[in-house]
Amino acid sequence: MLLLSGQWLSTDDLAEILRIDSSTLRHWRTMTPPQGPPFVKISERVTVYHSGDIETWLTSRRTDPNEVAE
Repeated sequence: MLLLSGQWLSTDDLAEILRIDSSTLRHWRTMTPPQGPPFVKISERVTVYHSGDIETWLTSRRTDPNEVAE
């Protein structure tokens, strides 16, 4: 099934991967407008992140020192 072919991560799983506190992800989600990687709110207590969305979000934040004007 295409919908479930990617990897879905919990808030705690993603926080561990990014080496940040899970409260940071929760804070980003509640900001106006929301910040951080795209997420899916399954219920009031369950939020998941898709690995493809995380990859795209990280790539969009990439800074190449060779491209930065001095």
